[in-house]
Amino acid sequence: MSYQDEHEDDTDQTIKVLVIHNPIAEEDPTDVSVVIEGNRVLNGCGNQTKACMLLMGLIYALNLEYPKMLKNTFVVFQKIFLELDTAKLLEKVHSF
Repeated sequence: MSYQDEHEDDTDQTIKVLVIHNPIAEEDPTDVSVVIEGNRVLNGCGNQTKACMLLMGLIYALNLEYPKMLKNTFVVFQKIFLELDTAKLLEKVHSF
């Protein structure tokens, strides 16, 4: 089984940050990518923080909806960490 085959099913989710580690090396990730609708749209992001920021930029630029299962996570990220739309905090988010 090749390295590519091993990670082929990792791209089946709608939106995610894909972090691939080399099981032999104990270093930083081998690759960090942004996946949208099963396609790696950005490879070689460098680290998870940069990939998350690029993902948020893509969501805004492409006017994408947050995945239902991760909607609250993205709302917290948007409103608290990025300080966007903070006046419209949901009660769940405000309780944090």
